[in-house]
Amino acid sequence: MGSSTTHLIGLLLGAEEDWPTAFEALVRRLGVVRDPGGQEHSFTTERVTIEPFNLRDTPRQDLVIDRLAHWYYHPREWLKKVALMDDVYLLNSPFTFQAMEKHSAYCALMRLGMHVPETVLVPYKHPVDNVRWAYTSARYNKAFDLDAVAESVGYPLFMKPFDGGAWRGVSMIRDRGDLHRAYDDSGEMLMHLQKAVDGFDVFARALTIGPETMVMNFRPDEPMHNRYAVSHDFLSPAVGAEARTIAQTVNAFFRWEFNSCEMLVKDGVVHPIDYANACPDVAVTSLHYYFPWAMKALLKWSAFCVATGRRARTQVDLDPWFAVADDPLLGYEAKLVEYQRLADEHFDTVRYQEFCGSALPDVDEMVLEWVQSPDFDTLLASTVRSTYPAHEQEQFLAHFRGLIGMWVKDEDARLAR
Repeated sequence: MGSSTTHLIGLLLGAEEDWPTAFEALVRRLGVVRDPGGQEHSFTTERVTIEPFNLRDTPRQDLVIDRLAHWYYHPREWLKKVALMDDVYLLNSPFTFQAMEKHSAYCALMRLGMHVPETVLVPYKHPVDNVRWAYTSARYNKAFDLDAVAESVGYPLFMKPFDGGAWRGVSMIRDRGDLHRAYDDSGEMLMHLQKAVDGFDVFARALTIGPETMVMNFRPDEPMHNRYAVSHDFLSPAVGAEARTIAQTVNAFFRWEFNSCEMLVKDGVVHPIDYANACPDVAVTSLHYYFPWAMKALLKWSAFCVATGRRARTQVDLDPWFAVADDPLLGYEAKLVEYQRLADEHFDTVRYQEFCGSALPDVDEMVLEWVQSPDFDTLLASTVRSTYPAHEQEQFLAHFRGLIGMWVKDEDARLAR
């Protein structure tokens, strides 16, 4: 008989309640897992609190799912401590998310040969309120013609902060008036000008958790409850595979493991536009049909990481990726093949799949049973009540029950096959 180990998974949360409750319920249902070597594993969860910590304290958690520290600095420094000193596995790495914001991600993907739209970084409209910065700005900032820069990029374009932040400060720029209004409003935010992919065919958003990716038809102009269309064949097989590879390349390159990547597809060309999301959307009232998949992927990847003793790699290793990017003998399609190979190596995809097949053989059925249970419906109803005004709650509860019911029917058919 093998030995038995209990693993604690920490949840570092902001205002979310729906997916943490769902994840906790699934962990309780998972029970004892036996890995391919015969060792038994059980899993518990704990919501991480924010409090003073001694740098020599030993944490209880084996893995932490972080949804807060990119914006809330005290827990970010705790995550760095437990990763550096105690080998706690983190989803995601605060080291690379702090250093590799959207600007760095654009640069990296351009180097890798992706079709990132034309992008220019412009100086601050108003330098940060610091006397030394003001002196430097007055002496060394070179005067520039904002109109000329915009013309070089080409209208329409977007102005958006170099470091992102949940659509903060993003403006569509169609003419000179829009340009100057947005720049004047940018204040102390450092801004990109990025050419719009005008007349695109589809907006694809890929949610990736470890080696698992779901590419979804995203409609950003719709209300939140209607942004993800339930559409299985909205991309051709080739374009869908490319979107998946781009998303997994982003995550493996930057050491991110719980991230969403946004891409615009026009005339069969995939243009990555946003791929550094420290807190990707996993709310049941927005993902709806895709919510069970997301929870299952998060459960499986977390269990795999702690049960197999996977070691986190918190720093970026550029050389293997740039060796492919800079190879003059490789065209774009051949580079995609190599990027997928590197991503699969990083995520131990084959070993992960073997673990799921051996240690988690009934997880699909378990999640399906849970989604059909009164507990899930209680969670859904509670989330709707906390999200929508009273006069809209019955309408939206029926809406989401219908979409979840569609997933149940499709998943039941898939498992029957």
